[in-house]
Amino acid sequence: MAELAPNTGDVKQNVQEETISPWREAWRSFRKNKIALVGLGIVLFFVIIAVCAPVIAPQGINEQDLSKRLQAPSGEHWLGTDDFGRDILSRIIHGARISLWVGFFAVVGSAAVGSLLGIVAGYYGRWVDTIISRIFDIMLAFPSILLAIAVVAALGPSLRNALIAIAIINVPNFGRLIRSRVLSVKQEEYVMAAKAIGMKDKRILFSHILPNSMAPIIVQGTLAIATAIIEAAALGFLGLGAQAPTPEWGKMLSDARSFLLQAPWTMIFPGLAIMLTVLGFNLMGDGLRDALDPKMKN
Repeated sequence: MAELAPNTGDVKQNVQEETISPWREAWRSFRKNKIALVGLGIVLFFVIIAVCAPVIAPQGINEQDLSKRLQAPSGEHWLGTDDFGRDILSRIIHGARISLWVGFFAVVGSAAVGSLLGIVAGYYGRWVDTIISRIFDIMLAFPSILLAIAVVAALGPSLRNALIAIAIINVPNFGRLIRSRVLSVKQEEYVMAAKAIGMKDKRILFSHILPNSMAPIIVQGTLAIATAIIEAAALGFLGLGAQAPTPEWGKMLSDARSFLLQAPWTMIFPGLAIMLTVLGFNLMGDGLRDALDPKMKN
């Protein structure tokens, strides 16, 4: 019997499926997660608001009209006014810029420092690992918000110092995560081969180990942004973060405490903004965690 010729179309399709990059495969998996897409949509919504704040805000953030103070939501002021007659909607829109800015840069800073310390601890081990791990344990022994308050109290109340404090308290989370990842990756054959041919440690760390540890960093970073936004709002609420008249959501909640019964909208809408933003990042982070499964082929 004559041998059947292979189907070239099926062969090409199989080759394409085998050569697909893990990041593209992760994106396909992420798109199938409807809840994660909802989170992505919420995050993009607030990012667009933050970027376009000067254009879409109906009024200036500090335009006062005492004759209209504590007005309920209406056609003129969609979310009402505060105790100085300022438009709450405009302040919430500009507050999105501040919250996202603090969350993003605090996480970038903590991820950079924590990842560096985690890589060094996991790769070299011994006394280096012991010292770095004990520092992480000491920092994690304190409640995160209490440690942030201590840092801001030492540096002085301001939005910049709140950002620094939030970055510091998140360093151990990234450090321990990357350390555990490095302990696994450094046993892989390609790392052992790199050592065998005399490749320098610096090149092994940043060319082989770090790129293969990016997935957990991305997932942790997304979830950490949500935590950073809450912590920034908490510090602002306590008067240790953004100072008046900055339209930061936590500070807006603090200023509205005295009018909770008289004008509840002054607290409800900033609180909803915080809740939705944090919810969006958490849903997106959960979706990324499922898509960037550590067991995924690298």
